[in-house]
Amino acid sequence: MASRAVVPQHENNEEVKQKNARADGRNRRVLQDIGNFVDEGPPQGKKPITEGIVAVAQAVKGPQRKAIGKADKPKPEDEIVISSDEKTEKSKHLSNRQGSSRKQVKTLTSILSARSKAVCGLINRPNVSIEDIDGADAGNELAVTEYVDDIYQFYKLTEDEGRVRDYMDLQPELNAKMRSILVDWLIEVHRKFELMPETLYLTMNIVDRFLSMKVVQRKELQLVGISAMLIACKYEEIWAPEVNDFVFISDNAYDREQVLVMEKTILDKLEWYLTVPTPYVFLVRFIKASSPSDDETENLAFYLAGLGLMQYTTAVMYCPSMLAAAAVYAARCTLGKSPLWSETLKHHTGYSENQLMNCAKVLAKYHSTAAESKLNALYRKFSSPDRNAVALLAPARSLLPMPIHHGE
Repeated sequence: MASRAVVPQHENNEEVKQKNARADGRNRRVLQDIGNFVDEGPPQGKKPITEGIVAVAQAVKGPQRKAIGKADKPKPEDEIVISSDEKTEKSKHLSNRQGSSRKQVKTLTSILSARSKAVCGLINRPNVSIEDIDGADAGNELAVTEYVDDIYQFYKLTEDEGRVRDYMDLQPELNAKMRSILVDWLIEVHRKFELMPETLYLTMNIVDRFLSMKVVQRKELQLVGISAMLIACKYEEIWAPEVNDFVFISDNAYDREQVLVMEKTILDKLEWYLTVPTPYVFLVRFIKASSPSDDETENLAFYLAGLGLMQYTTAVMYCPSMLAAAAVYAARCTLGKSPLWSETLKHHTGYSENQLMNCAKVLAKYHSTAAESKLNALYRKFSSPDRNAVALLAPARSLLPMPIHHGE
């Protein structure tokens, strides 16, 4: 039977504590990179042990602090400031008086967020006026303000993976006009079922990616459309329409079994990859960064983005984030917002005014011809008062080509 280790009686408590401290230092050496704190020299007197990451950093760096003199103290320009000096001083006083500073300790999440912002240049950036568009949502857990910048940075990095590629040459029986007809009909179906806006954008992403992978006959194009919308509804909606609803809306052109078979085929081809950043994802963020943001600007940006979504050339030429940013820019030009493009918008979109100009001009051209088009489902949708009738607004003249005047 294994014997229990017994501490020799001749060792006093002070020696035991020193051994434990050395053991902890050896075991925690791998955590030396945790924390981003400025060394302030050896502690003066006995202080309470602080819980959290600060305690780990202090425990690991304790032996090192004694060796650091005044000449080795990091220079101010090499430090990344996570919190203000005022907050730091308050935390010190509270720690000394109350014996515990748990409430003042920075969490690992806040430290990583601060580091991420420092790397991206969000802090210590002089002479740049960028509004805090998430400040009002600080108390809203659903807004995830601690992670939202990282989330959209991830979207920008991964949007190319789910981007639509030029595929029309691979479809012998289809063309760009047929796709526009399908999108126009799906907009009607989307409105009839009163679905969420993100459902339509995901539907078209699924349609385009599937058509880029598999040859589809002309008679099956509508089947692909309703099957893609069925998948998007299951992904986005709380109460998704049933298969029989899509069979009915397509005038019984297909039966239930055909829809289910096509649904399975699409999912197999896409390998169930449905979490993709569509233009809608970026529109929500960019509209929020458009200050002042109002319902008219929001509806007009969605209308212009929808016009771009209908056109095959626009959908394959511009990535989702650029299409969304150009829609916001064209909306601001149409409504005469000043400035047309702010530092806040440039920061959150990642695009300058010159980079968006070509796409914005294309969207303005679609806006100018939408009323005469036979495919007018989107035009009628955004002509209603509940959408601020933004489709009836005159397009931005600054984005349209100047008319050519012949000699008098």
